[in-house]
Amino acid sequence: MSPLILKGVRPYGEGDPVDVLIRDGVIAAIGEVTEDADVVEGNGAVLLPGFVDLHTHLREPGREDTETIATGSAAAALGGYTAVFAMANTSPVADNEVVVQHVARRGREVGLVDVHPVGAVTVGLEGVKLAELGTMAKAGVRVFSDDGHCVHDPLIMRRALEYSKALDVVVAQHAEEPRLTVGAQAHEGEQASRLGLPGWPAAAEESIVARDCLLALHAGARLHVCHVSTTGTADVLRWAKARGTEVSAEVTPHHLLLTDERLATYDPVNKVNPPLRTAADARVLREALAEGVIDCVATDHAPHAVQDKDTEWSAARPGMLGLQTALSIVVETMVRTGLLDWRGVARVMSERPAEIAGLPDQGRPIEVGEPANLTLVDPDATWTVRGAEFASIAANTPFEGMELPGAVVATLLRGRVTALGGRIFP
Repeated sequence: MSPLILKGVRPYGEGDPVDVLIRDGVIAAIGEVTEDADVVEGNGAVLLPGFVDLHTHLREPGREDTETIATGSAAAALGGYTAVFAMANTSPVADNEVVVQHVARRGREVGLVDVHPVGAVTVGLEGVKLAELGTMAKAGVRVFSDDGHCVHDPLIMRRALEYSKALDVVVAQHAEEPRLTVGAQAHEGEQASRLGLPGWPAAAEESIVARDCLLALHAGARLHVCHVSTTGTADVLRWAKARGTEVSAEVTPHHLLLTDERLATYDPVNKVNPPLRTAADARVLREALAEGVIDCVATDHAPHAVQDKDTEWSAARPGMLGLQTALSIVVETMVRTGLLDWRGVARVMSERPAEIAGLPDQGRPIEVGEPANLTLVDPDATWTVRGAEFASIAANTPFEGMELPGAVVATLLRGRVTALGGRIFP
């Protein structure tokens, strides 16, 4: 691989533009570089560590009609990601060594981002019997989740946390008490009542998060809370962290920006699990992310076929695309509002997720000798969302037609350009 110069870039958006020399997959020099090498013109763009997504649905194996590891990896690279965690709700479920090894192998074959399989907590995501956590951990799995389903049995969850401590892995919980959400279609509140949609109470999430924080504290284990969506959950997380619980949490871009007011048109593109909440919830989530109560942003990228999404509200599958819009939504909600600077963006989109998952070569500082997993961002760019133009097979984005700020110029995986100027370089 030839040496590469990122010319005229600003690490973390700070100071005057500098050149960054990359050789043999690592940052070799920062400053004024005159070495003969390939050049990517930065034109003053912001240089950040490559983004890490703890929550991606790549659908392979089983639903390759909606997404594949190849198309999802392409979307990730175009979105500035250098590592993604592929959720276990595939068909067959990633609840054993064979399936997780297949996902990891396909990720390596595609080679655009590091694809890390997430192992299921329970067999078949059924919440009844623990899956083969030990063998999957031995195969390299670092995060386990039944996402899409809550591990609602407290005894099963306690055992999973105890095993996870012994294995030095993380259990990521989809916090939803299923007995409180039977038939639920929208956030329980004024908007759902007006639209005649069965309500999804905030307590369904908050009660599980509180329970699991206590279980994790007593087990001395690490807990990760998926897609936080309510004010009460942020309060529980703040309380649990103050008590010394090893709990981390993520928030999705769509929960930072969108609210249940979007449901007025009954357009199923806005249906997601957990549901879009109120404007007050969104404001609290943004503040909690800036404060560090919520640790990171995760996309919950969820591609769906047209027939599964473009149908009546009650029959539509929940979920939204997220990989290619995540940065811009963070810029819109967190940077433009002054809640985060570019170092803060690096923290919530790269450093903390890499730390939570235990990735030694991702989310590293932009310093000489560090791995060149990098993202170059034009902070002044604006672009219009067109789902049909995304790399994903599916096009179910709630941001269709919106003009968003900030654009990924280039993505580098261990010094190799994987995306540049909106094009993929396999």
